[in-house]
Amino acid sequence: MSPRIARPRLSLTTQVLIGMGAGLVLGVVLNLLQIEFINTHIIGGLFGMIGRMFVNALSMLVVPLVFFSLICGVAGIGDIRILGRVGGKAFGLYLLTTATAIAIAILIALAVGPGQGFVMDGIDTSGVTGREAPSVWDTLAAIVPRNPVAAFAGGELLQIIVYTIILGLAALMLGDRSKGFVEVCEYMNELMMKVVQIVMAFAPIGVFCLIAKTFTEQGIGLFVPVLTYVLVLVGALLLHLFGTLMLFLKALSGLSPLVFLRKIRPAQIFAFSTASSNATIPVTLRCVTERMGANNSVASFTVPFGATINMDGTAIMQGVATVFLANVYGIDLGVGGYLTVIAMAVLASIGTAGVPGVGLVMLTMVLGQVGLPIEGIALILGVDRLMDMIRTVVNITGDAVVSTIVAKSEGKIDMAVWNDPEAGLIDGESLDIDPVAEAHLAEAARRH
Repeated sequence: MSPRIARPRLSLTTQVLIGMGAGLVLGVVLNLLQIEFINTHIIGGLFGMIGRMFVNALSMLVVPLVFFSLICGVAGIGDIRILGRVGGKAFGLYLLTTATAIAIAILIALAVGPGQGFVMDGIDTSGVTGREAPSVWDTLAAIVPRNPVAAFAGGELLQIIVYTIILGLAALMLGDRSKGFVEVCEYMNELMMKVVQIVMAFAPIGVFCLIAKTFTEQGIGLFVPVLTYVLVLVGALLLHLFGTLMLFLKALSGLSPLVFLRKIRPAQIFAFSTASSNATIPVTLRCVTERMGANNSVASFTVPFGATINMDGTAIMQGVATVFLANVYGIDLGVGGYLTVIAMAVLASIGTAGVPGVGLVMLTMVLGQVGLPIEGIALILGVDRLMDMIRTVVNITGDAVVSTIVAKSEGKIDMAVWNDPEAGLIDGESLDIDPVAEAHLAEAARRH
């Protein structure tokens, strides 16, 4: 008699997808029904609380995880020159992908022409305030923390990275006397990854509540007035995600985009549900190291660094939104204006927090720089939360692509892990079982 093969339980990724789908359906239905008690106390109250708790739980991991992982990464590299090379590659690629993203977005938007003939009746443009664009020098000066304790307390990720790298370099210079310090950091890094696993166990519930709340409050009616803007933006985001970034990956690393997309999927799901690059750092880091095989000495630097300065999806939104608003107000920006938009978007992405809604803040700086009315943001305000979810997926995918490219170029990627579809799985938590492997198991059971 053939032994029975135990079927694996639903993977965590599958559970999260089910939670996301159920939340979407429930949210749309409740938005249509508009039952005040349920919308106020269940969705806005209970679901809102659970969703915030889940995002807060992910966010609480970011600072300690970045600190301890980066210390271990600097110690693992062991050579200041190599660290400088890794940082230089990552910085250059992040700026390149961001500039490419917004250039593509502007070209697509100019070709389609969203906003032409837009009627502004019923649109409330009051109460929208802008933010002054910082100078290049102010932006660069701000990356060095005046008070590292305040930087840690405030979650200023770029300042934390700079301080941690300096601390790690000092530890390297002290040689063997830093051995105990590094061992403690390695233990704390492992401990934080275990905490990540604990938090992730509650992900399906958290994602369900976040999605249900979003769609209950937003519905689908908000898309109608700005449908062309939404379609162009989503199209540009998907083109960059599946086209440009995958071309960069294939051309600069030679690795398979299909394998990459399969292994980064868990991080993309969490990015979509939280709309926060920073909150997704623990999941992105785990996918890049444990699923793709990138060495922690590289990934611990490039992933949080990318979450801070790499805003491909946000840059695309700024490009499409600028063209849309220019068409709405009948203002011709010209080539110089759009070049200014590209430069401003790249500059604004440096040191801007990867948190929900930050794209609109960055957009006020861009609009002010090219002379477009900041009040126009009110036209896209209603759909921004849902668009933020999609562009965050693009942001973290860009982080992972650059991390993988840099790791491959440094010979710091384990190809055995990359080629193993089950690498990094814990208790069947990630992708569904590979059908070829399942067939082999079934055949072996039949023979015995």
